[in-house]
Amino acid sequence: MQGGYDIADAMEALAPEADGDLKGSIEVTGPGQMTPPYSQPGGSHAVPENQVAVTAGNSDVRYPHLQEYGTRHHPAQPFFWPGFRLAKKKAENRIKRAIGKAIKEAK
Repeated sequence: MQGGYDIADAMEALAPEADGDLKGSIEVTGPGQMTPPYSQPGGSHAVPENQVAVTAGNSDVRYPHLQEYGTRHHPAQPFFWPGFRLAKKKAENRIKRAIGKAIKEAK
């Protein structure tokens, strides 16, 4: 879960802030829970065990994909995937350390 929060923090730091709705819609969803309706990427779905989902958007904020990729009238202002790429390595390392620690403690 902490890796998901790290990724969400990176996305929030990069998200454009007109009125703060987009930043407020970035959410971390734990295993066995449902992601918010209309969230990107993929909309509402159940998060499988041992996984975490980081999404942007909800029923009030339905435009994260337009912000990320742009439109004919609005240039792209990417925040989701750049934030993911910035924090991915840190989250992976956190997971690897936790797995290594669990293995050592199980011996």
